[in-house]
Amino acid sequence: MLIANGINAVADVRSRPFSRRNPQFNKERLAATLLQHGIVYVFLGKELGARSEDPSCYEDGRVQYGRLAATPVFQAGIERVLAGAQKYRLALMCAEKEPLDCHRTLLVSRALDQLGVSIAHILADATVEPQAKTMARLIDLVGLSKEDLFQGSAELVARACSLREEKIAYVKE
Repeated sequence: MLIANGINAVADVRSRPFSRRNPQFNKERLAATLLQHGIVYVFLGKELGARSEDPSCYEDGRVQYGRLAATPVFQAGIERVLAGAQKYRLALMCAEKEPLDCHRTLLVSRALDQLGVSIAHILADATVEPQAKTMARLIDLVGLSKEDLFQGSAELVARACSLREEKIAYVKE
């Protein structure tokens, strides 16, 4: 059995795979439910989660996505996603339903996109949004002009991601 959009594997990229409000999304319970429907579950939160255990990934207590993306652990996680995508139609799962509020978009999907992987986001209303459209929404959200004479689209996306990261990145308590 396949779930929406032909997904037959879920990679959980939450650093902490549990929810007090929605216990059906706790790691073990979610994995069991997915398995009942023939869907593979893999936990990649250690590799691709937003709460790195590496102290060099933090500045003033806030995780820095660029530093995190450069770690061998993160790169190993990306390699696992690439290998999994060869066998499965894979969805990356996190806790946020809006892609622009989640490291899954600003960090993980961006790293995959830079490798030429086709990325699409399944929105709360079940529509599918291509990465380019998500990044266009991000540019609008952070208030940047898409008509910049001095920045190409890659630089504009990088700036928009950086601005959004300042708002949503994990901060150690």
